[in-house]
Amino acid sequence: MSVEQTLMERSGGKCELCGAEHDLSVYEVAPSDGSAEQSILLCGTCKGQIENPETTVADHWRCLNDSMWSEQTAVQVMAYRLLHALRSEGWPQDLLDMMYLEDDAKAWAEAGMPKTDENAVVQRDANGNILQQGDTVSLIKDLDVKGGGFTAKRGTVVKNIHVTDDPKFIEGKINGQTIVIVAEYVKKA
Repeated sequence: MSVEQTLMERSGGKCELCGAEHDLSVYEVAPSDGSAEQSILLCGTCKGQIENPETTVADHWRCLNDSMWSEQTAVQVMAYRLLHALRSEGWPQDLLDMMYLEDDAKAWAEAGMPKTDENAVVQRDANGNILQQGDTVSLIKDLDVKGGGFTAKRGTVVKNIHVTDDPKFIEGKINGQTIVIVAEYVKKA
């Protein structure tokens, strides 16, 4: 029996993450040997968002509340990785706190996750978006520039920002002067 047939039988012809019954295909949970035990059956929506994280719709993944309890280790591993990637949304962290993985399953899950620096400083704008070096932002309130003798008006666009070592502040040029700006006083353009 092929891997796809095995997974169709195991899942009852449904996506093992969200339960959709259309556009199903095999997805190998890396690192994988290609076996059914290290693969899952996914719908096109789930597979597309996993393969292209920039298209992720966080609310789609609320289905992980159920699938994280699957008896299949590969499904648990994928649920753990997705919840971990979405944990900044708030609700995925609650599910991660409840989730239990055996040591070998947790090692497998973590082996396939991108390495991140837990101590990295992250600046966020007023809407909670992560600010990165070189982003363009706009001010959401008037700011008196001390020592500059002017007021930076609401709506002023600041291009090519510089992130600092302090999560509260960014740097940018306004009227030719480099100033320190409170990150929560800007929104990403």
